[in-house]
Amino acid sequence: MPHVLILGGTTEGRELAGVLGGRVRVTSSLAGRVAAPRLPVGEVRVGGFGGAEGMAAWVREHEVDVVVDATHPFAERISFNAAGAAAATGVPLLALRRPGWAAGAGDDWREAGSLAEAAEAVAGFERVFLTTGRQGLAAFAHVGGAHFLVRAVDAPEPPFPPRMDVLLERGPFTLDGEREIIARHRIDVVVTKDSGGAATAPKLTAAREAGIPVVVVRRPPVPEGVEAAATVEEAAAWVQRVAGVSG
Repeated sequence: MPHVLILGGTTEGRELAGVLGGRVRVTSSLAGRVAAPRLPVGEVRVGGFGGAEGMAAWVREHEVDVVVDATHPFAERISFNAAGAAAATGVPLLALRRPGWAAGAGDDWREAGSLAEAAEAVAGFERVFLTTGRQGLAAFAHVGGAHFLVRAVDAPEPPFPPRMDVLLERGPFTLDGEREIIARHRIDVVVTKDSGGAATAPKLTAAREAGIPVVVVRRPPVPEGVEAAATVEEAAAWVQRVAGVSG
């Protein structure tokens, strides 16, 4: 059976492993940054590869035929490592990227090119709902005057904002729940990465209803020359075609 390596850790990665299971040999690779990740079907490895060269060596050693980068849209380093490994080994690579969000009528979105720019954008606000995860909190550590409500799956480690409460929660989130958080904590600005998808989108609707702005960090581009798919179905069809597997 063809061997497919899925660089996962996302809902799409788990779903793709489930769709392909039984048709190909699937190994899902997880970064290991979450203490108790939701595991996909099939084989699972946890931890880094040691850069593009390390990934290329792993691909060769384990006779991988196809690689799918289904990591988080902001996992820029591993995406570029995957592109480098694919170039070095000649193994086909696909990037599975769910579409980003789009502002609608009544939204007050303020784009930022990085977490550092997002930290500058919240200067002057008093109650910040920070939903960018525990990675990257150092960018907000210098922001004085504001009180941050940080939502993450696992407890963050310093450096982080000096005035901070933490919500340890894992999505998907509901609209009623996001409304309640914004009201109870008197949030006056939301900060998010443009992750896309439905699981964490309700906060955007809740912010619009509350009449508060959202600082949206733009996602990095897919590495140049890498083919991309927007859905699990598209990715599964691509894998089956490239690996020579019937549907």
